[in-house]
Amino acid sequence: MTWRERLSNLDAMFLDLEDRAAHMHVGSVSIYEGSTPPYDELVALIASRLDRVPRYRQRLAFVPLGLDRPSWVDDPDLDLEYHVRHTALPPPGGAEPLKRLAGRVFGQQLDRGKPLWEMWLIDGFAPNRFAILSKAHHCMIDGISGVDLATILHDAARDDTAPPPPAQDRRWAPRPPPTGAELALQALRGRVTHPVSLAMDALHPSTPGRRKLRELVAGVKPLLGISQLGPAPDCSLNRPVGPHRRWDMASLDLAAVKQVRAAFGTTVNDVLLAVISGALRELLASRGERPRGDLRALVPVSVRAPEARNTYGNQVTAVFCPLPIGDADPVVRLQSVSRAMRGLKEGRQAVGALALTHLRGFAPPTLAAQAARLAVSSRWFNVVVTNIPGPQHPLFLLGHRLVECYPAVPLAANQTIGVALLSYDGRIGIGLLGDADLARDLPVLARAIPEDLRDLTARAAAS
Repeated sequence: MTWRERLSNLDAMFLDLEDRAAHMHVGSVSIYEGSTPPYDELVALIASRLDRVPRYRQRLAFVPLGLDRPSWVDDPDLDLEYHVRHTALPPPGGAEPLKRLAGRVFGQQLDRGKPLWEMWLIDGFAPNRFAILSKAHHCMIDGISGVDLATILHDAARDDTAPPPPAQDRRWAPRPPPTGAELALQALRGRVTHPVSLAMDALHPSTPGRRKLRELVAGVKPLLGISQLGPAPDCSLNRPVGPHRRWDMASLDLAAVKQVRAAFGTTVNDVLLAVISGALRELLASRGERPRGDLRALVPVSVRAPEARNTYGNQVTAVFCPLPIGDADPVVRLQSVSRAMRGLKEGRQAVGALALTHLRGFAPPTLAAQAARLAVSSRWFNVVVTNIPGPQHPLFLLGHRLVECYPAVPLAANQTIGVALLSYDGRIGIGLLGDADLARDLPVLARAIPEDLRDLTARAAAS
């Protein structure tokens, strides 16, 4: 049998959620100092380090008749010049044309017949500045593994030397992909042996199967709590989206966030969720909306163990956090968020969500896909807010310092805005992805985020 690696339950879910309007890729827009490096040097750098990220030279192999989850296989036709692209903004450049370009690129679905990633080198952003836009399918990476990838492609110190060609002993020899018949046969065999192997794993104290069984049992009670949440409040954040996207950015000072955290005895994540709550309050008020009750955010939580750093695929669960947009006072909002997050941790809601992921593995792939789409369409949440911790030291690409980085989180079928935050070198970059038609006022949200933090910082200084 030829080599293959099957998608995990969670990775396959992100593939299942994708349709012509809901693109399930994550990404980022990064700003660098200096003039744009030669395109050939960027391609050569990626080629020299691709052996450290083998997932980026693999494509999906789909099992005939949907009998099993797809598998990762080596792509013998990998063409880096397809995946690494070069473009320029129209003069005079600046943030607005960069945002328009990012919206168009994030609105284009990745080709499932090729490795599921792209990188765009962008000229003409500003004097002594250039940009790189990257995107990869969510079935490949989560936020933490995306940061790990960035650290592999970047250097911790400035190095202006050109990247060397791959060493002879590191030249890649792709393994032959399995045939459709082999994939189908292995899927059918798995349908017979899976219950038996699961039972054997459960009896052995050190196997992944035993660990997952324990997580499933531990998650039963929290899972029941999740099932009783009911739908999130109805508002314009939840409408059927089209395939086109709009993009905006905001930036916060991490020191200011920590000042607020210390003054009010919360966490950095609490402060950021409270700031997003205030900004969403401003956005909906500008639309003439007053939703009944708190909004509900889906907040991803990493379960990636330290020894699993620099591995790929998704190792996340989630909690559903109330966003108290009804409170006019930013400190009251912060305290409400802090209490809610403490309650979610004590109630082990993330454990219940993890159990839900494991339960998906017992269903046939087609039923699991339908269940994933139904869950999203049921409006369990209004918005996704993901907070990714990044390195707190400068990174360099081809000798150019990374100045700012703004992450992107995909939109589900009925979710018009997604919010992603990334801390890096003393700043927090916030990427805002919206439906092109239903989020035309995305700049309102981008402006409201730093304004809300300024209000909290002033209150913290006065306390």
